[in-house]
Amino acid sequence: MPEPGRRPLRADAQRNRERLLDAAVRAFSQGGAEVTLDAVARDAGVGIGTLYRHFPTREALVEAAYRNELEKLCDAAGELLERLPPVPATRAWMDLFIDYLSTKRGMADALRLVIAAGTNPFAQSRDRLLAAVGELLAAGVAAKTVRPDAAAADVLTALSGVSLAAGAPEQRDQAGRLLDLLLDGLRYRAGG
Repeated sequence: MPEPGRRPLRADAQRNRERLLDAAVRAFSQGGAEVTLDAVARDAGVGIGTLYRHFPTREALVEAAYRNELEKLCDAAGELLERLPPVPATRAWMDLFIDYLSTKRGMADALRLVIAAGTNPFAQSRDRLLAAVGELLAAGVAAKTVRPDAAAADVLTALSGVSLAAGAPEQRDQAGRLLDLLLDGLRYRAGG
């Protein structure tokens, strides 16, 4: 997505940008702030000049990678609802949320550098996440499969708790069970 006031990227430049963002997420999630930009460019299959044309600083790359992951997660709510009924869409989105928080946790050191440089990469995160959860809940309420008193903020807090309790890769089975319990608590029960 082009920044306001900027021309849209050519298709090949957009592909390079996306490959750089994907490589940056992988690199900063696994290697933290110590990853070299040369390594990111190499993993993306582009030259370092291409990286710097898109992202003039390390901080710009880290922030763009984080925001791109957030955008993908939030956009997934609507995409899942197009393909699945509300309850399975919500459950699938919950898995994506746990993956997102795991990635964010892996990028923590790199994100701290962005914050130290004076930028807040999290400025709109909560609002975007609340909107995505709200979209899923509203679809479930409309289908009478999700209880109408479920609040997006409460669900987001519960999801964050699941991630804190069982967000490590070796805890995915437990995280899945906790997400199933959370989803069961969201289900609408007529007369109850």
